[in-house]
Amino acid sequence: MECIVIASGKGGTGKTAVTAGVGAALAERGLKTLLIDADVGVRSLDLTLGMYENALFDFTDVAEGRAELNDAVAEHPNRKDLWLLTAPMSPVGIVPDALQRVTDAAQRLGLADFILIDAPAGLGDDFRRAAYGADRALIVSTPDIVALRSADRAVTLLEEMGFVDCRLIVNRVRPRVIKQNNTPNIDDAMDMAGLPLLGVIPEDEQVIVAGALGQLIGQKPRCPAARAFRNIAARLDSEDVPLMKI
Repeated sequence: MECIVIASGKGGTGKTAVTAGVGAALAERGLKTLLIDADVGVRSLDLTLGMYENALFDFTDVAEGRAELNDAVAEHPNRKDLWLLTAPMSPVGIVPDALQRVTDAAQRLGLADFILIDAPAGLGDDFRRAAYGADRALIVSTPDIVALRSADRAVTLLEEMGFVDCRLIVNRVRPRVIKQNNTPNIDDAMDMAGLPLLGVIPEDEQVIVAGALGQLIGQKPRCPAARAFRNIAARLDSEDVPLMKI
C-alpha cells in the first residue's frame, strides 16, 4: 500500500479535482484506491465525486473508534475499486495522529493499493497533520508565480518533516496564455517549485462541468484532462509514460 498526500500550499490550484481525477484513474487500472478528504470544515471531495449522500462517516469516526474503517468508507457508485472517507464538517482542526490511525487501519486490513489524502490548503498545522504518515507527496500548482512560490514553501515544510519524494503536478496549463503573457512555462515551474515533474494537466472546462455535476471526469469522452489524469496514474503505477504535449 502506498499513501500519498496531495497538497498545494495555497487554495485555487484545483487540488481536489486532481485528487478525484487521479484517484478515479488509479481505480480504472484495477488498483484499489481510497481517497481521504482532510480539508476539515470545508470538505468538497464528496461533492466533486458525486458522493455527498454516500459518505455517512468521516475519518474522525474511525480515528476515535466510533466506526470500523470497513464500515466507514463509501464505495463510488459508478467506479469499482474507488472509495471515499470524508472529512468532518467541523471548525476544529485535524487531531494529531488521526489520519495516521486511519492509514494504519487500512494497512492492516489490506483495504487499498493507494491512499490519496486531499490536504487542506495553506501551510498550517492541519497541512502538517494531513501529511504525517504519508509515503510521498504530490504538489499541485498552477503556472503562476504566486502558486509556484507557495508550492516551493510547501516543499520546504515537507522536507523538514522528512519527505524525500515530492513531485510537481502543473494544473490548468494554457500554452497560449503562457506564450502571450510571458508567464512561467513548465521548465520555469519546475525550477521555481524545486521539484521533478510528475504530470501536466491542460486547462479543461469539462473538469468544471464534471465537478459541478458530481461526475467523474473520466466519464467525459475525448477529455484532455482525463487523459492527463490517466497518464499520472500510470506513472504512479510505475509505468513509463511520456508527458502530454499541450
